Amino acid sequence: MFYFYVLKSKKDNKLYFGYTDDLRNRLKKHNSGYVKSTRERLPFILIYYEAYLSKSDAMGREHQIKRRAKAPISLKRRIKDSLSEGVLAPLA
Repeated sequence: MFYFYVLKSKKDNKLYFGYTDDLRNRLKKHNSGYVKSTRERLPFILIYYEAYLSKSDAMGREHQIKRRAKAPISLKRRIKDSLSEGVLAPLA
């Protein structure tokens, strides 16, 4: 499986979009400071993911969200309740 995922920084409440083939390990890497692009915004919580059988599909979804201006807006509308602090739980 491959995953498109959305993380929320508890430091600045901003979102990070990515893809991976190991969601648990990737979240651990983000939160340990291993990922340079997110190191200054620790800690993160997983708020959303989509699973794909194809790596190219997961990469394509990440590209769509990062490159199309309206795509993140649409996604945020779909997961608006998940963006609030009260519903979030860490990935175990």
